[in-house]
Amino acid sequence: MSSSQSTKAAAKAAAPHGSAATVVDVEQAEAALVEHYPRLVRLAYLVLPPGLGRNRRVLSAHALVQRALPRGRATAPAVPDQRRPAGRGTDPGYAYVRCQVLRAALDAGLPLRRAAWPKRAQLPPVLPQVWGLRLFPRSGGADELALDQRLAALSGPARAAFVLRGLERLTDDEVRRVLDAVGVDIEGEEADGIDAALDAFGTGAAEAAADGRTAAVLLESPEFDPCSLQARPTDLMRRRQHLKAAGVAAVAALVCGALLGMPGDGWSPDGAAAPPYAKNPAAEAALDPGKLTKAAPVAWKQSARTDFSVWPARGELLDDQALLRRALAVWARPGKSVRVSATPGTPSGAPPGPAQLLFAGPVDGARVVVLYDGLRVVRYAEPREGTGGAALDFARVDGADAADSGAVVVGRADGNVRYLTAPWVRNASVRDLLKSGDATALRRTADGVTDPFSSPALAQECRSWNALQLRDHDGAARLTTDLGELTPARLTAGRPDAPRDAAPKDWSRTACSLAAARSHGVRVVNSWAYARQALPDGSGSAEWVCTRAETWRGGGGRVLAQFVAPGARAGAVAAKAEGGAVCGVREARVLAGVLWKARAGGWYLLAAGSKDVSSISVSGGERASGNTLAVRSEQGSRPEVTGRLADGTKLRTLR
Repeated sequence: MSSSQSTKAAAKAAAPHGSAATVVDVEQAEAALVEHYPRLVRLAYLVLPPGLGRNRRVLSAHALVQRALPRGRATAPAVPDQRRPAGRGTDPGYAYVRCQVLRAALDAGLPLRRAAWPKRAQLPPVLPQVWGLRLFPRSGGADELALDQRLAALSGPARAAFVLRGLERLTDDEVRRVLDAVGVDIEGEEADGIDAALDAFGTGAAEAAADGRTAAVLLESPEFDPCSLQARPTDLMRRRQHLKAAGVAAVAALVCGALLGMPGDGWSPDGAAAPPYAKNPAAEAALDPGKLTKAAPVAWKQSARTDFSVWPARGELLDDQALLRRALAVWARPGKSVRVSATPGTPSGAPPGPAQLLFAGPVDGARVVVLYDGLRVVRYAEPREGTGGAALDFARVDGADAADSGAVVVGRADGNVRYLTAPWVRNASVRDLLKSGDATALRRTADGVTDPFSSPALAQECRSWNALQLRDHDGAARLTTDLGELTPARLTAGRPDAPRDAAPKDWSRTACSLAAARSHGVRVVNSWAYARQALPDGSGSAEWVCTRAETWRGGGGRVLAQFVAPGARAGAVAAKAEGGAVCGVREARVLAGVLWKARAGGWYLLAAGSKDVSSISVSGGERASGNTLAVRSEQGSRPEVTGRLADGTKLRTLR
């Protein structure tokens, strides 16, 4: 058997179809994509067919990478590569995303066939799009041009093999395993091209250029960087012709709309609401702005209840009857142009009767109305100018108390958020939970509307996490945070059966885990440090933290068990579950385990339970008394961990 055939046989034997694979979550794949986005886009740009042109390749490379996330849990091929920096080669999330990008880039080079539908990668990208400009990487020198011409002469799989060998620093066997994982027949008609590309990289293509750079170094140059771009205009004469044609079409559409539409200017009496279908006295009463209820300014000081029902009506536009009528009409019958959102479990139907008015006033570039019907808080927003772009947001708040009704979102813009605070709030401030230091005071208007500040609700990376701290007239200070909904989520700490208002230090290393609770109708999130464990290598003590997000609709919440190593800035998620009562007031106990690598290189299975766990055992036979366990293990192993309570009840790990 020749050496080439031996190499192929070895690669086939080690192919991912016969090796272990790792299950990858969407969150894990997203984290790898965001962290290594520039490298993945460069990889796609180099593998895409050069015949597309540099502008099309740039946009297609970004589109392929941005579409690489799985829809749910997926399987990533195990392609070990311990020589490269940790976090990329050994990360199954990165391995999965890289395979998706390679597969799509190779599909883009396939010829179109009449008898088959084109694949998505063969079509121009829908997003991103750039109008009026051509984008391309900065031009390199003669060596980069020669390498680009060499790559253009290769087939798609051969070009992918060359790029994986040079850019990703994979061995020949690892390259073949990756190509096999993305569907390339490494022993078929492409085998010779792949072998030639790998041989070329190992001989002539890897020789030093005139300035001493190798092909691997040239692949890292700005010539092949689709994230660092130059811009030039498109064909200006053709663009002018297209604009004239579009202008004529727009005028024709405007004339037709004027002939077919109703007369009048600005908002109609019902604004963006759909036309009514039937008359109903109770429903009509709910739409009458004159019947809106308003609490007295001092009602919150005298009432036995302290919730949204005692908020006074505030704002500059309380007497704008036309605005209030539009808000009520859109609430009852939102038209097709209205953007409607509701937290999970929140009904979005019409008001059952006259609602309570909490706020009506200008906020940034919109007119905002906030209403309350005993079950829901409703926010209506319309632009200050024009008649399009109205929004209607619902949030369930039944059973709220003073701690849950301290603030409501009145505006979001450019990643910032503004709140309308409760009348009993004495002052407001902002704290970055990931950083120590004093809170930043937040100015409020006379109506209780705060200045805008950066919200973590839509942040792609967890470099900071702002929390809103509200101090009541009685001196109580409460931390809340924006999770992308109308009402902020309250942050607490301590045992689930005796929680307290959280201090910033309670969330200093687990705040990033709040991202898992975004847009789920969360009412409160509790952080509970349920165990401390001395690490077996003597490097200190780790902390085990359980966070549980309770929703307004009740039922099981979202639970995360996190392992916080000594000196770590953030906790690592050891287990997670959704639904059930674990780590909550009804079942204040928890057990979780994690594989941990010591500084000396050895692997351990660490497990910890709450204090009512009397012993922990592993499927291999090891057992430890108490609520912590540490035993030798191997990378990738998945032993079953169980615990026993003092009364003999069996407790399984969080899942």
